[in-house]
Amino acid sequence: MTPSVNGYVALDQIQDLHELCNTYYHDNYKGLQMPAILNRRTSSWRPWKIALIIAAVVFVLAIIIGLLVYFLAYDQKSHYYQASFQIPSIEYNPDFSVEHSKSGTNLKQKINSEINKIFQRSSLNHHYIKSHVVNLRSSNDGLKTDVLLKFQFTSNNAGTIKRQAYDILYQKLKSDESFLKIDTSLPYLRDVNKVQAEHILNSYCGIGRESPSSSMDRIAPGVEAKEAAWPWQASLQIDGIHFCGASLISKEWLLTAAHCFDNYKNPRLWMASFGTTLNPPLMRRNVQSIIIHENYAAHKHEDDIAVVKLAAPVIFSDDVHRVCLPDATSEVLPKSKVFVTGWGALKKNGPFPNTLREAQVEIISNDVCNQVTVYGGAVSSGMICAGYLKGGQDACEGDSGGPLVIALDRNIWYLIGIVSWGIDCGKPNKPGLYTKVTRYRDWIKSKTNI
Repeated sequence: MTPSVNGYVALDQIQDLHELCNTYYHDNYKGLQMPAILNRRTSSWRPWKIALIIAAVVFVLAIIIGLLVYFLAYDQKSHYYQASFQIPSIEYNPDFSVEHSKSGTNLKQKINSEINKIFQRSSLNHHYIKSHVVNLRSSNDGLKTDVLLKFQFTSNNAGTIKRQAYDILYQKLKSDESFLKIDTSLPYLRDVNKVQAEHILNSYCGIGRESPSSSMDRIAPGVEAKEAAWPWQASLQIDGIHFCGASLISKEWLLTAAHCFDNYKNPRLWMASFGTTLNPPLMRRNVQSIIIHENYAAHKHEDDIAVVKLAAPVIFSDDVHRVCLPDATSEVLPKSKVFVTGWGALKKNGPFPNTLREAQVEIISNDVCNQVTVYGGAVSSGMICAGYLKGGQDACEGDSGGPLVIALDRNIWYLIGIVSWGIDCGKPNKPGLYTKVTRYRDWIKSKTNI
């Protein structure tokens, strides 16, 4: 700044003073205004915004907790174990090794029933699914058996469940109340992975993935079957059109009704389809040959049975595998609950459904079915009568050749009948008639070696 002249401030001094004042103003008042700016920003977080943010955080946490609870408590998976038992009270019989022998079937039922009883009365009753006898074998200590056990629980409970299962079996079988004893020569409750377990189960007959519904509806109109509930069911088709049902009894043989081939006997015309739906099918196979019972006569009901050989074997899986054939001496008592399945018409002269249907029916004695008001003596000893005299539940057109099955063991299904004939669909006093499989058991073996 330059000195003053005659008491007046020079122009350049005034300019310097002005700049100094501006600098002081901005430096001081800018600092004073900062709190106001901060206050304006703080005032933007209004209560409703804060509540919205809190609600969003709570919602996200609820989803995370829900997923954790689901996967830890409800995402249950199948777990398999194999256990070995001694049966000192029973001597080994070579018939035990024959899959469909009556003695072997009865013993397997007894073993499964014993194990079912143990777990169904235990703390694991909600986790236990079933047992399956893998084999019956001879040993120096007498008869031994290997059993596959299936449980369902979350993975984080695997160790606890396995220990509980071991303790339950050990406590029950160490007493004299059970005919089963723990085989101490082998590791107990051996883990079996899912692939290996399913391979074991699929190599055996009559195992459906799901238990059937307890519906009392008839197939016409009926209820849809669960996927893979009846994996032996097949559809016999010409040009992709369903004609008859059939049952898979091995990788390359089907059992069906002879009358399905009254009009078309050339095997080249036929194709077998597998799976719960007709379209799309799960698997298809061409037909190589058709063998009709020698005594069958077209438009008659006696000896209504045939076997069909596939051009290529099927591949067994959860969805496609064979049904069990009963021993020739097996008998099914009146009032027994059985199931019939098929893609037959929903009503007389009605359309065929695309999805397989099922119905529970009841065995009726031939004496009752031969009454004048029912079939008047037309039911022979080679037939099974099943349904309800009041009507309602029945097979229908298009179900011919399909299976009538019974669970002789827990979820092990046996083919006892083949849909053959009847009058109308679900008509009172006109139950369905089925070819009796046990009557033709020797014939089936002579043609298929099964």
